[in-house]
Amino acid sequence: MATLKEPETIEDQPRKRIRTFPKPKSTKSTQKSSNEARLFAPFRALGLITNHIPFYLQTRSQKGATEGPRIHILTCLGRSWALWEGGKMGLLFVGPEAEDRISCLIMEGDAVWAASGTHVIKYLRGQEVARATNPIGTFISSIVMFGSQLLALTEDGGRLLIWDVSDEPSLSCTIQFDIGFTAVMVLHPATYLNKVLVASSEGDLQLWNIRTQMCIHKYSSSKLLIASAAAKTPSSPITALVQSPAIDVVGIGFTSGEISVYDVRADERLMRMYMEGGGIKAMSFRNDGHQVLASGSLLGHLALWDLNSGGRLLHIVRGAHDGAISAVEWVPGQPLLITSGGDNSVKQWLFDSPTAAPRLLKFRSGHHAPPHLIRYYGEDGKQLLTASADRSLRYTSVVRDSRSFEMSQGSLVRKAATLSKSLASLKFPPITSIAYSEMRSKDWDDVLTAHADEPFVRSWTVLNKRLGKHTWNYAEGSKRKAPSGSVKCVCVSACGNFGIAGSSTGEIYMWNMQSGIKRKTFKVGQGPQAALDRLDGAKPKSSGRCITGVTTDALNRLVIATTLDGTINFFDFHTTKLDHTMVLPAFTNSIALNRNSGLLAVVCDDMTIRVIDIETKRTVRELSCGSKGRILDIAFSPDSRWIVSSSLDSIIRTFDIPTGRLIDAFRTSSAATSIAFSPTSDFLATAHVDSVGVFLWANRAQFAEVTFRTVTEEDVAEASMPVMQGDVEDDVLEALTALTTEDNPVDVFSTPPQLDGDLVTLTLLPRSRWQTLLNLEVIQQRNKPKEPPKKPEQAPFFLPSLPGVEHRFAIEGGKGEKTERKTQLDKAMAKSRSIFQKKLAELEKKGTCNDDLFNYIKGLSPAAIDIELRSLVTLDHLRQFLHALKRRLQSHQDFEAVQTLQNVFLRMHGDMLIENEELQSELEELLGVQKKESERVLELLASSLGTLGFVRDTT
Repeated sequence: MATLKEPETIEDQPRKRIRTFPKPKSTKSTQKSSNEARLFAPFRALGLITNHIPFYLQTRSQKGATEGPRIHILTCLGRSWALWEGGKMGLLFVGPEAEDRISCLIMEGDAVWAASGTHVIKYLRGQEVARATNPIGTFISSIVMFGSQLLALTEDGGRLLIWDVSDEPSLSCTIQFDIGFTAVMVLHPATYLNKVLVASSEGDLQLWNIRTQMCIHKYSSSKLLIASAAAKTPSSPITALVQSPAIDVVGIGFTSGEISVYDVRADERLMRMYMEGGGIKAMSFRNDGHQVLASGSLLGHLALWDLNSGGRLLHIVRGAHDGAISAVEWVPGQPLLITSGGDNSVKQWLFDSPTAAPRLLKFRSGHHAPPHLIRYYGEDGKQLLTASADRSLRYTSVVRDSRSFEMSQGSLVRKAATLSKSLASLKFPPITSIAYSEMRSKDWDDVLTAHADEPFVRSWTVLNKRLGKHTWNYAEGSKRKAPSGSVKCVCVSACGNFGIAGSSTGEIYMWNMQSGIKRKTFKVGQGPQAALDRLDGAKPKSSGRCITGVTTDALNRLVIATTLDGTINFFDFHTTKLDHTMVLPAFTNSIALNRNSGLLAVVCDDMTIRVIDIETKRTVRELSCGSKGRILDIAFSPDSRWIVSSSLDSIIRTFDIPTGRLIDAFRTSSAATSIAFSPTSDFLATAHVDSVGVFLWANRAQFAEVTFRTVTEEDVAEASMPVMQGDVEDDVLEALTALTTEDNPVDVFSTPPQLDGDLVTLTLLPRSRWQTLLNLEVIQQRNKPKEPPKKPEQAPFFLPSLPGVEHRFAIEGGKGEKTERKTQLDKAMAKSRSIFQKKLAELEKKGTCNDDLFNYIKGLSPAAIDIELRSLVTLDHLRQFLHALKRRLQSHQDFEAVQTLQNVFLRMHGDMLIENEELQSELEELLGVQKKESERVLELLASSLGTLGFVRDTT
């Protein structure tokens, strides 16, 4: 009999330091390291649905609802969890990351309980509200909610911990199992008070009373399994334990593939089934009146058993998941079955009749193997094309996960059922190269792919979400004795009309994307002697002319191809003639071309990126990526100013091309196999060797002013990986909150009013302002109404009316008073001076700089300036304004404004200026200054135009 030990009497020493509660909200957000990534900040992860941890299904019935209960699916994402709405499989929100990986998830109302490491954490609306810690220090493998008590099994299977969670979690007792009984799961049988069933990896089953902490009954593996199976596999572990709709009856699944429907009260096996093709991983009883048992195997098969016929096999869905099925659950009261697996997918199966085969109703899935090739599709930066070792090509949306899908490869499900093969075995080999052009995507296929060790090039159409019309075999036209090879790289021309592929035998073929007809062939030939000599003792000469990269320029003038022996070959696009060959000092692996700038980046074996100008065919930059890891992938920024590279040393480096400096470098937890820069420059996407997701990093230069400096290999920052967060206000943009706070304050440069006293400075106002002032009379004449205003209808003879659009009646009383007031107002206005005239007087009186006057003039509208100039009626006003124009010309400021004001002023008051001799001296001085400044401006313009013409002629 097992013994009981209270928590205070446990003598085992903790193997881990016990964390105190409460803990910080997020360890990543609170622990800011000084060497955090300066240019890229973690943003979010894409394509994560679930992992091998079973999901938890919760149904909620609402009063008055006509569409049935609402379904919530809780899935595990590693160290965080996601809650999905089962109706449309939409993501509700994602929980924060825990310190350790989550091993079990359950729901209690609105609360989520997660077992992570030595803790059981309670979340409410995505926020941690409580935590229970294992005092022994061992990890927790599974948890079960039992009323107000929480039951948890330790990872070693030796203890069952019981917490009272009615208020704050407090450990009430611990049950320790006997040696030889390793507990793996706990089940509460329906209607059993204070009793639970505990299954072991040895194939035994025990019934425990958790209130008295006593083992009531033991079920031996010899009774649970049939005698023959028990003799052959005496210790077949129990891997599934579920409650049936019948009281006292449970379903037990074993790794041997056997299923037992067992009566725990009578200690008797009711029926036995055997599922071929892997052990039982999950089971579930249908509960809508039909006696059906669903089971999932380790190989991904889904089986349905008719319990009314003694466990007869109804249907089996082979390859329901690409991997082990982790959980199987029937929706209560509905013919709907939900399954999940380690292939990163959750599927819903609908049964149209009790005996009909299930059909896939809806699903949400992602890659079930880490993607090794990602590329942005389109110019808006909202979608990605991702290829993975799971032999699939997926379209991944950056903005909304529900828009992501897998590109169809044909009727593979039907073929797999006909040939009795797995679905994965019928898919194309893994993709090694992707190219696309969105220019003609609405007319024909727009994506090309090359596959591992295959001579085929396949076209795809993103618009129709499927495989395209054409599959080209480059070896069809070759001679029989020619060595067989495979396609290594593909390219689609910028116009979208031609697809190009380079092979391992050194041949390059071009096809028409619309018709599929082969158009041209390019051959690299034997190559320079320098390249051939380098192959001696390094690589076989037969593979030295392998094409490692092929691309075209933006205008379809050149076809550029690199070979493994380190050469860059430039072909004429139309004549297929080899125009030029460059020999690099190292072997080449891949290339990337920015068509807007004409810069070609070549990845070489010596851990160096060489940037080639395709116009001059010269090496303009050599960027070293350290000496510890091979370069895996590179990407240009859209403005071709940066090159981002990833290498085997798990460092992502960013180089500034104009200066050739390393401006940013950060290390991730695992190597990034592929990277892609968004066409809108806002995100950098990465794919890593140990994750099925795609990770986005925000470009901080898009959101704040970032000062770049040279980064050395010793300054590499450790960056935390992006997480799949759901609460935008709290955690999604948490990495972007400190974009400006950690940067140095920006020294804002303000333009001075004049750079140099010898330079001619113009106003900052638009040219239309001065053009309108010059032609104001013409504009007013053109805008005059064509017809005079019509007289309003007459009022009755005894009510005189006032002129105007609206009917108003004149009142005899007070007419004389209004006339008197208007006359007084006119007299007051005539005696007052405008602001313009006051500033003119102050300028003459003080003799200071006239900036104040001209700043006021530049703030007026053309009509207001015209009125102010017409108000200058006295000789003093005219002399003051002539003096202001002369002073402004001598200051070399507002040249075009002075010319405009002078033109309008002379046209208005020219007659008065000529008639009065006292203004002649002012006019002569203004004329001299005007000639001097005009000649000076014309001389500067002629010099600048001559210099510009010389530069144009020489280039």
